[in-house]
Amino acid sequence: MGIIITLAVLAILVFMVIGIYNKLVTLKNRFQNGFAQIEVQLKRRYDLIPNLVETAKAYMAHERGTLEAVIAARNQAVNGLAAAAAAPGNPQAMSGLGQAEGALAGAMRNFHVVMEAYPNLKASANMQQLSEELTSTENRVAFARQAFNDAVTAYNTYRQTFPPILFANMFGHANNASLLEFDDHQAIQAAPKVSF
Repeated sequence: MGIIITLAVLAILVFMVIGIYNKLVTLKNRFQNGFAQIEVQLKRRYDLIPNLVETAKAYMAHERGTLEAVIAARNQAVNGLAAAAAAPGNPQAMSGLGQAEGALAGAMRNFHVVMEAYPNLKASANMQQLSEELTSTENRVAFARQAFNDAVTAYNTYRQTFPPILFANMFGHANNASLLEFDDHQAIQAAPKVSF
């Protein structure tokens, strides 16, 4: 009778450990898939930016510095994405991508401010279409980033709970995954200031 109880307890422990391992793998795969969705949308945006700049070149010939800054920031973001795609959830990779995205967002804001001085450019059908596609892509990036951050949070929470924390290191899940936050995170969180 005692041996049966011991075997039953051991079987329960084995199934519990197998369950912990499987859930860690599942949650890690979810956040990696979440990052893959971000990667698709960011690549789409990065592909649209050169078309936007080419369209603007005809109208903004003397704004070369602004156009070059956008392309340079885009190239930096492409490199940041490549590094992050190689290690989704890695703190340095996520930070690098966030900083590159912040630089790109700043360059794009500057581009849009300069573009305001060119009504013919704003009225261009090609520019309007590219701007609409870019806006749509920005929304998709935001949704994908939210899904990724939710998946990372679920993974980190499970990994840090008891009993999974006892086995996480042994199963190759030693570190928490990092959220993807862009440099403008603080500005987004701040309440808008309105003055009359």
